[in-house]
Amino acid sequence: MHMGPITPDNLFVGVGSDEAIDALLRCFCVPGQDRILVCPPTYGMYSVSAQVNDVGLVKIPLLSAPSFALDTEKVTAALSNEKNIKLVYLCSPGNPTGSLLAKEDVKAILEHPTWNGVVVLDEAYIDFAPEGSSLAEWVAEWPNLVVMQTLSKAFGMAGIRLGAAFTSPPIARLLNSLKAPYSISSPTSALASYAVSKEGLSTMRANREKIVRQRTRLIKELPKIKGVGRLRGGTASNFLLYEILNAKGEPDNIIALAVYEKLAENKRVVVRFRGKEHGCLGCLRITVGTEEEVTRFLASLEKTLAEVNGGNSFAAVNEEKKEVAANGIVA
Repeated sequence: MHMGPITPDNLFVGVGSDEAIDALLRCFCVPGQDRILVCPPTYGMYSVSAQVNDVGLVKIPLLSAPSFALDTEKVTAALSNEKNIKLVYLCSPGNPTGSLLAKEDVKAILEHPTWNGVVVLDEAYIDFAPEGSSLAEWVAEWPNLVVMQTLSKAFGMAGIRLGAAFTSPPIARLLNSLKAPYSISSPTSALASYAVSKEGLSTMRANREKIVRQRTRLIKELPKIKGVGRLRGGTASNFLLYEILNAKGEPDNIIALAVYEKLAENKRVVVRFRGKEHGCLGCLRITVGTEEEVTRFLASLEKTLAEVNGGNSFAAVNEEKKEVAANGIVA
């Protein structure tokens, strides 16, 4: 596929990727009438923004773990048969799956013969994926594609709240027309300019390599811990999605939730409980840290799992509410 150059006319810069997520809804969706399509398990902010803007949801789950691939047959069928779907939000690498979506699957949606909405591809974690994984350059070919990226992940600059959306010039103009004046502060602009400079990119890549090494270490060491099950997603991000097992060797939300709580309360180690999401029974999303943090995490997890699985029983009272609350944290 021939790709033309990407210019400033293809760019929207906002307060994190979340501003682009919200602005796209306000651009293309009529409140109380239109809908968006999402593919769970996925980033929770798409649904949150839809609810805030009174926009409906159509959910087409990803295929079963460990692939967590797009179910292109069902997605394209929904776009053909369901009314008023204006946006499709995709996440690659997925959150919480860590899996890259196949380029041919994204292309299949872009090539839908009758649907004329917009495909939004969230690449927040793309810098942790293999070289050449990004589809940002595709916006020069596909006028109905938006690709979002951010400085919050690989660059480690979440605090400055800066994200970008690459898209066709007409959509970029629409998004920029919705921006509040002076939404990007001078300090944020200066820090972002440094981040994408030659020196800043070199620093990011060096830090990324450290994270990738620790990610490889976790993949090697986690299966050695009793009570840790299968890796249920991909390895294209700075986190891993693992099953937590009960004493019978089965993935278990009650055990996973207890481990999540005890790690936070007793060890000051924070992971994400994702057991209530589609295809993620008993799963924790584990972010990769520094060498010292990974060493501490592995020891804390092994001890906590032994304590939890060695206990007599767990009260079922309010367990469902606790699981829903823990799973509902948007991250």
